[in-house]
Amino acid sequence: MSALRKVLVVDDDPVVGKSFNRVLSKDKGYVVITAKNAAEALERMREQEYDVVFTDIKMPGMDGVELTERVKARRPWTPVVIITGYGTTANEDRAKAAGVADFMRKPLSPEMIEESAAHALMQPAVASVAPEPARAAEAVPVETVTRASNLKNVALFLAAPFIGLAYALLLPLVGIAMLAWIGGKALIGLPATRKTLHRAKDVALFLAAPFIGLIYAVMLPFVGLAMLAWVGGKALMSKPGVA
Repeated sequence: MSALRKVLVVDDDPVVGKSFNRVLSKDKGYVVITAKNAAEALERMREQEYDVVFTDIKMPGMDGVELTERVKARRPWTPVVIITGYGTTANEDRAKAAGVADFMRKPLSPEMIEESAAHALMQPAVASVAPEPARAAEAVPVETVTRASNLKNVALFLAAPFIGLAYALLLPLVGIAMLAWIGGKALIGLPATRKTLHRAKDVALFLAAPFIGLIYAVMLPFVGLAMLAWVGGKALMSKPGVA
């Protein structure tokens, strides 16, 4: 019994299920289970695996194409054959996109049932339909990515002046702090020798140079005037007194 192929036939007409059972159960190696609608078929598929599913396309509630889509989403390796008396192009295209193995058109004959079952079981283990995760990845809208990129560019453009101003204000302070850190590290890491003191002196002069230059620039006019006044006063004091 374990070697038998399990066939699920989904049709609201009980005659169809009986026809499958009569044709496939006679020493053909199949066991046929029937379901009267798609909801019952999905419930049966939760209980056990089936080697092939035959489903009518037009049923109350969920139709056969939607049932095929759900079967393929859960068990893409299970072949599904559509039984139809309503062979519209739209339904067939939708069923093909869902990954059906074959179509059977009513009225059914024993030869059609047996040949379709054998053909379905020879199909590849996995249907040609892309798995759900792959379809979800392909479904990511390109517009969303483009919109996010545009917003990022606008934000960077608006922030550019402020970033530039921050660099202009902070860069000198950062440079002075780095020089002070390097100088302090040199002082701490070396023994107190004449060479070390000389290096510390150089570092101190280097750090003080901008401030010394600023002081010179500010004080030079006053120093010049003071020197001129001192030279002039000395010249007056050196002259002999007049009687």
